[in-house]
Amino acid sequence: MTNKVSRSQIIVWLSLSLTFSVVYSLLALQQAFSSDYLVDSDARQHVFWMQRFLEPGLFGDDLIADYHQSVAPVGYATLYQIMAGFGIHPLVFNKLVPTILGLITTGYCFGIGLELLPVPIAGFTASLLLNQNLWTTYTLISGTPRAFVYPIVLAFLYYVLRRSLFPCLGAIALLGVFYPQYVLICAGIMLLQMGDWQGGRWRLSGNRWDYWLGGLGLAVAILVLLPYALQSNEFGPAIAASVARGLPEFMPEGRTPFFDENPWEFWLFGKRSSFLGGLSLPPLLYLGLLLPLLWRYPSRFRLVKQVRRGVAILPQMVITAGVTFILAHIFLFRLHLPIRYTTHSLRIVMALASAIAFVVVVDALVYWARVTSHRFRRYFAWAVTAVLGMILIFYPCFVSFPFTRYKQGQYPSLYEFLAQQPQPSLIASLDEEANNLPTFSQQPVLVSEMYAIPYHVGYYNQIRQRTVDLIRAQYSPELTDVRQFIKTYGVDFLLLNRRAFTPEYIRGNNWLMQFSVSREAVATLEQGTLPVLSGFLDKCSVFETKNLVVLQTKCIVKSTQK
Repeated sequence: MTNKVSRSQIIVWLSLSLTFSVVYSLLALQQAFSSDYLVDSDARQHVFWMQRFLEPGLFGDDLIADYHQSVAPVGYATLYQIMAGFGIHPLVFNKLVPTILGLITTGYCFGIGLELLPVPIAGFTASLLLNQNLWTTYTLISGTPRAFVYPIVLAFLYYVLRRSLFPCLGAIALLGVFYPQYVLICAGIMLLQMGDWQGGRWRLSGNRWDYWLGGLGLAVAILVLLPYALQSNEFGPAIAASVARGLPEFMPEGRTPFFDENPWEFWLFGKRSSFLGGLSLPPLLYLGLLLPLLWRYPSRFRLVKQVRRGVAILPQMVITAGVTFILAHIFLFRLHLPIRYTTHSLRIVMALASAIAFVVVVDALVYWARVTSHRFRRYFAWAVTAVLGMILIFYPCFVSFPFTRYKQGQYPSLYEFLAQQPQPSLIASLDEEANNLPTFSQQPVLVSEMYAIPYHVGYYNQIRQRTVDLIRAQYSPELTDVRQFIKTYGVDFLLLNRRAFTPEYIRGNNWLMQFSVSREAVATLEQGTLPVLSGFLDKCSVFETKNLVVLQTKCIVKSTQK
């Protein structure tokens, strides 16, 4: 491998990289459009309310829809609104956008690989490794704001390496309207661009252009983040860490597990609080850990001599991720979740570092195979090279690929029935199926586990109270309690599972068991006292399917007046 890279070589390897990205996305699209009433799990939170773009009257005066609309990044919401303006349903666009993001991610990752090691196969390897990682984890496929991190951040890194000022500033601004908290990572990298490691010490740069790039980058980052720092959310403030520590919602078995008594789990492997949690990497992505070792032996690994100084941006990104991770813990929940700063950063860094290490090692093996006179060593070198190549290309064949979290609606007739009711018809239910109703029936729900997000006090206090009131009403033996609940919240329908009036139904739901009123309901049921609603399953039923029953509240109210 030499320094001379022709344009045709770049085009061939870039085309091959984009081809793999398209193939991976087609596999995901095949799943996404395999049946009706199929939706990405998180789209039920981030996208369901966007159906308002097509029908402005949907979810009128709905707390849940209003909250999710208020916390959606402006760029993310605007993009979906533009697509809706062209007649593309938000839930359909949510399935299509990963393909677009995947191609952009691939292009920029290829470009960065080529900037760090001017060998086209380095760009190909970097893009392929990153693609495989993204399509085997729940990131790109979600089509949610975090899916936009990768193409935008990679664009930012590419333009930093190219020293392209205005595109770099544009990438920071764009990130600010799609995933604003990650702008802190860009700000940290911009700050580190003003210096360099020299003689084992970090020194200020002697290049004036570094100060222009870093200074203006920091300025744009501050301007982007300033509105978020100054504005107040109508559903805020963010919950205080001291308060969260006392809530079961944040415990290991809670709705949003965060705190854990096990320090290893909390700091290293936890789902939301840790440095490495959720960082599932394909085998070859661990090759990046060998890169510092390969650098020590340039005579054996000749290609390391061609690695450019821009590779310093990788440790800079890790350092910045570590600092923002600590800041996110210090200002817990005000900077969102600590894990969001490390997981995305490490995926990108490990893909690029591993690609460089892979190409350097393969180059050394090929060179060794050609110059050695020992037959066994020559065969061994070619064999190892072949194995590495096969792992690189065929890794997806040996894992669940692509990894998706599409949720299949199990009750089409129920969704159709509810969708035919006047807008809005408020539905109250403790059943898991309530998570799907806003998406599939376009009707608001009073509460559900999916929407019981405890990060903003103004929102969650209402959700929590609604949940407690619903549990109390559903399991109360008194009709007056049910009647008062219906009147207070203006509920139009109750959706009940026929198993709902058994202790096992409540005990099997971790979300419900967070509330003391649920434990009281279990005790009441075990004493043989039946909730009054159990007598209305047939009397006031307006729709039944499998084990679910829809009760009309007007019928219940009239019955209480007798």
